[in-house]
Amino acid sequence: MASVSSRSLSVSPATERDWELVRSWCAEEGWNPGRSDATAFFAQDPRGFFLGRVDGEPVSAISVVTYDDAYAFLGFYLVRPELRGLGHGLATWRAALAHAGDRSVGLDGVPEQQDNYRRSGFTTAYRTARYVGEVPATDAPAAGVVPAGQIDPAVLAAYDSACHHADRPQFLAAWLATPGHRALVRVVDGRPTGYGVVRPAQDEARVGPLFADTPGDAAVLLDALAGEARAFGSARIAVDMPESNPAAARLAEERGLEPTFETARMYTGPVRPVARERVYGVTTLELG
Repeated sequence: MASVSSRSLSVSPATERDWELVRSWCAEEGWNPGRSDATAFFAQDPRGFFLGRVDGEPVSAISVVTYDDAYAFLGFYLVRPELRGLGHGLATWRAALAHAGDRSVGLDGVPEQQDNYRRSGFTTAYRTARYVGEVPATDAPAAGVVPAGQIDPAVLAAYDSACHHADRPQFLAAWLATPGHRALVRVVDGRPTGYGVVRPAQDEARVGPLFADTPGDAAVLLDALAGEARAFGSARIAVDMPESNPAAARLAEERGLEPTFETARMYTGPVRPVARERVYGVTTLELG
């Protein structure tokens, strides 16, 4: 993609190294980014990340990550606070969105931006709430829970695909293997009935995804993931739970987690259906 200029702003593709700066911006916004997310993000679509610069200095960011010929996801939409209101955000948005082509695009939008997204053609599908807190420790062993590395990658990718709007084996392989990420699968009668990942983050450990066949499977996995978080030094976890699965909020409340902020999942067009009843926690708000 060629650079696109607006006034003194130039928008061009970003590198994984560039994205460490954007991660720090996210931390300043209170978004609690994962500490090692970028490698897996760039594994999915290395050309889907963009920076806006003024006089060579980064001032804005956005990602538009493509998954297949039909679906892309937008995230990391940021402008440095002292430079907001100057048109840099919209110019960055327009330049990067071209990367999606004619794909349907999804995003998780904060409340203050949702009207702007609607004017850009996005329609709200449901809300997502971030639940945060300390899951009580349990002495009981996590029945049927094994490390993801013990599961055939093709089997796990097929389970993931039922819960996401596009197949994403490249991202999934990187996400499970990222240093610091702990990935667990629940197996019942020889087949997966759910899986989840917990990772170190700026503040509370982040859980995502949390996919499971039943509330019982999700509960066992959440408890086990909270135990993994405690093992790497984080007593508190955060998980983004969609209201499209009411059982997710019930699980959070049963474990003493409290809602902190919400976003809206929005799309520009039709998307492949997912097994919503299996989605207890989205993977990330940045890549869906």
